[in-house]
Amino acid sequence: MTKEKKVEENLVVTIDYALSVDGEVIDSSDEREPLEFLQGHGNIISGLEREILGMKIGESKEVIVAPEDGYGEADEEAYMEIPTNQFPKNIPVEIGTELEVENEEGEPAYARIEEIENNIALLNFNHPLAGKILNFSVTIIALREPSEEELAHGHVHHEGHEH
Repeated sequence: MTKEKKVEENLVVTIDYALSVDGEVIDSSDEREPLEFLQGHGNIISGLEREILGMKIGESKEVIVAPEDGYGEADEEAYMEIPTNQFPKNIPVEIGTELEVENEEGEPAYARIEEIENNIALLNFNHPLAGKILNFSVTIIALREPSEEELAHGHVHHEGHEH
C-alpha cells in the first residue's frame, strides 16, 4: 500500500485559498490560478506554511495567522515625511498611492502615501497587512516532488521562468 502524500518540507504544494482581514475577503485564488509554492522555503508567510504541514490533497482548513507569523507588527518608526514637490511628476501625489523608493543601502523599499498635509506627504513603509490578523481558508489541491532546479533555487519555476 502506498503512503498517502501529505504536505511536507521540499514538496511543491498547490492550494486554493481565500484571505480575509477584518471580516472582508481581500485576496483569493478564485480570481486567478491556485497558489503553487515550495513548502519550507519561506515562499509564503510562516504562519500559513506551518499550519498546512501534514494536510492531504482535498483537505481544507481554516487558519488564523497572528501578525508576528504574518506580515509583522506595524512599526511606528517606518514612516517618512517628504515634501510633495520632491515627487517625480509621473507619480500621483495622493493618499493610497504606492511607490518604490531606494533605502540607504540602495535596495528597493515599498511605501504608500498615508496622508498629505501642508504640501508634506507621509510615507508608510509598513506592509499594508502589518499588524493584521489574517484569516485563511485553504484547500490542498495538489502535491508533487520539485525538480532539482526548483529545489536548488528554493522556489517553483513556471513556464517561461527566467533564472
